[in-house]
Amino acid sequence: MRIEIHKILCPLDFSEYSEHALLYAKAFARAHGAELLLLHVIETPVAYMAPDVVLPAETLESQRVACTEKLTAMAAAVRDEHAATTWLLVDGNPLVLIVETAASHNVDLIVMGTHGRTGLAHVLLGSVAETVVRRAPCPVLTVKHSEHEFVVP
Repeated sequence: MRIEIHKILCPLDFSEYSEHALLYAKAFARAHGAELLLLHVIETPVAYMAPDVVLPAETLESQRVACTEKLTAMAAAVRDEHAATTWLLVDGNPLVLIVETAASHNVDLIVMGTHGRTGLAHVLLGSVAETVVRRAPCPVLTVKHSEHEFVVP
């Protein structure tokens, strides 16, 4: 049996955890000659928790500009190593949008970091990675920071 991976989705929240997962996503993309799609979700909790609360337009726009600059810079750096790299910036619930993006873009593999919350924080905040694993239309590789490394320095 041969596993073919043509498109990899790497959700990024600009944390050290997601940047660490990006190392794996790039390696898998190179090894399989796959397209790499970088995704950032601007989390707007009010959009799905309190629809009647509206953030000022300036706040949302400044957040969008900052995220676009970060994602553009990251994609440019990744493109230096792997030309078949694109990016996508969306607003909303990361749990929903990561899964929807994987489905709508025919993604073969999601590679994402995990913050490794435990105890009360995990109960209250949950795990985006855990939810994506359960709902994704494709396999998901979750990368814990500071664990066993496959990446050779």
